[in-house]
Amino acid sequence: MNGFHFRKQCPIGPFIADFACLKAKLVVEVDGGQHADSATDAARDAWFAANGYRTLRFWNNDVLQNTEGVILTITEALGQLETSPHAQAH
Repeated sequence: MNGFHFRKQCPIGPFIADFACLKAKLVVEVDGGQHADSATDAARDAWFAANGYRTLRFWNNDVLQNTEGVILTITEALGQLETSPHAQAH
């Protein structure tokens, strides 16, 4: 994706992200119904944010039924990182 590499089941701190791009500090989580209004997920997201990561969450059915939309959202997030005035030179 635009030269960014994602790792699957990537350890970050005390957590394992479903997918992560370490270069962009972007975490992508794919959730089933058990994650609805999860306090554990909120704590994970807060930890990731406190450590400079942005988290995108998608429902399983969105990934399966709206794959192009999910990819577009991830690509847009990566584009925002690249054009951010705070982005580091790569």
